[in-house]
This record gives sequence, structure tokens and C-alpha cells, in this order.
Amino acid sequence: MPAQLMLRNPKKFEIAKELGATDCVNPKDHDKPIQQVLVGMTKWGIDYTFDCTGNTEVMRAALESAHRGWGESCVIGVAAAGKEISTRPFQLVTGRKWTGTAFGGFKGRSEVPPLIDAYQEGRLKLDHYITHRFQGVEGNIKAIEALHSGECLRAVVTY
Repeated sequence: MPAQLMLRNPKKFEIAKELGATDCVNPKDHDKPIQQVLVGMTKWGIDYTFDCTGNTEVMRAALESAHRGWGESCVIGVAAAGKEISTRPFQLVTGRKWTGTAFGGFKGRSEVPPLIDAYQEGRLKLDHYITHRFQGVEGNIKAIEALHSGECLRAVVTY
């Protein structure tokens, strides 16, 4: 099944494709709402959508891009204090599911240690997500600048 990815930063398309995305769509390249574009590309919608931005408009677009009948949309990003999500009830009564997750749904005490073991044993690949590394307290500002530049996927600061 194709894996579409909506990104506003074309600089990240290459790594997205390396990680399995088959299509990358920039909403700034379209004159209509991105959910209409994505549903049009797939005929009925996408099986699974995720919002990682914390932007409530993106959360709505992710839900409305989900496939009618069985599509599932998961909110991962944390919205600003006081923000609310809205959509028409039709989006849910047509079979879409809207869920959310914190910490990836993992239980910190019991499920994270096996992930750490898997990473240390080389069974869980994470290094491709880290594009920048910095040292010391002054590295914090450099890491934030790198993230805002659009050149960085994830930054690690070591003390």
C-alpha cells in the first residue's frame, strides 16, 4: 500500500522516502484544502493518518483525510493551551476513528526498557532520525536553530 506523507518542507522529502513514504505532498502547492487533495489522490481516503504538529487545523485535515468506513486518525502532537479541535460529526459517523496517544502508547516502566535493549542490540534502528549533534549547554541554542532551519530532523545535545 502506498504511504503518502504531507510535509510543508520539501527538504525533508528525501529522508521521508528513505523511510518508506511513496508520495510526498506539500499543502502549499495546492489551492484547495489538503484533505481534499489527499482523498482525491486515493479515491476514498487514507487508511491511517497521524498529526505530529500540534496544529489543530492539521489534526482536522488528518481526520478528514482518513478513509470513509475504516480510516483511523491519531493525534500525536500537543496543541497549544486552550486550543480546540473541531470537525463535522459526519466525519465520524461515516466510520472514521479519531484517537490520540501520549508517549506512543508505551508504558514507561514496563515497555521502554525493552526498546532500549533492542536499540543497544541493533534490532531497533533510530540513528537515521538524528541529523544533527551538538555538545554542551551552548548546543541547546544551536539545536533549536537547526530544528527551526528546516534542515534538521532531530537534534541530540550531549553534556
